[in-house]
Amino acid sequence: MNSEHTPLLDSEFLTSLEQLSMLARRKVRGGLEGERRSAVHGRGVEFSDHRQYQLGDDYRYVDWNIFLRLDRLFLKLFSEEEDLDVHLFLDASGSMRYGLPSKLDYGKRLAAAIGYISLVNLDRVGVVALHGDRVRVLAPRRGRHQASALFSFLEEQSADGLTTLAEAIRPHVFRTKRRGLAVLITDLFDPAGYENTLKILRYQRFETFLLQVLADDEVQPVDLSGDLRLLDAETNEPLEVSLDGAALEAYYAARDRFFADVETFCFRHQVEYLRTTTSLPVQDLVLRYMRRSGILQ
Repeated sequence: MNSEHTPLLDSEFLTSLEQLSMLARRKVRGGLEGERRSAVHGRGVEFSDHRQYQLGDDYRYVDWNIFLRLDRLFLKLFSEEEDLDVHLFLDASGSMRYGLPSKLDYGKRLAAAIGYISLVNLDRVGVVALHGDRVRVLAPRRGRHQASALFSFLEEQSADGLTTLAEAIRPHVFRTKRRGLAVLITDLFDPAGYENTLKILRYQRFETFLLQVLADDEVQPVDLSGDLRLLDAETNEPLEVSLDGAALEAYYAARDRFFADVETFCFRHQVEYLRTTTSLPVQDLVLRYMRRSGILQ
């Protein structure tokens, strides 16, 4: 057994992540005071403005210095600080085992980066690893000191099980009382389709980000040709195929239709969508493309 351990994220990358935060299109009210500024006025940690006292207002928020100067009652208003709940859904089914690095290893690093950004910003972060019809859950936690627990949980996950995204996600979504951001990291290779999974998240009022991770040769299988016997990564069922120029052209056409359908569906249902292959360094995806797409700021 190799005693050397390669961390999910190196120290230089972690330092870069500390300058970022998750960007939600809608304001999501949290239960604790974190670092995210809200447009809502009320009790909070930072003074914002004044307004004139109205009958029934709480005298505890009267600015008595103004009263002494103007002989009029004004209330202090504060900008509330909100925490954000970030729910990381990591597809750890059998198909995620494929690739070099594997799609799961890539997804782990991506989840670690997003989770770390959120923890540094005092957001609450939880992880649900989807192993077919069973899940493993890291309960929501907040604060930079929870990063090691997050990384350890992700490192423990291995790819197994049949992909059933909607069935695996549904119980968790209906059970949790706190909404927020749902980040789904998956290859989208679900026999039942991806639509119901995303609909569940959106109809339950989660701000949803879809990050599709694929191996290079799943997108461009240029090294495959001739008569082949392929095995399903999850069921081990064999498939006899003959790959020639026409078959590859048909594959590329089906691939392009699939990508276009995903993009259209996500646009219609207000789901942020990014697609990547494992050859793109996670650092580039996070620091360049996720910022450019508006998922991070």
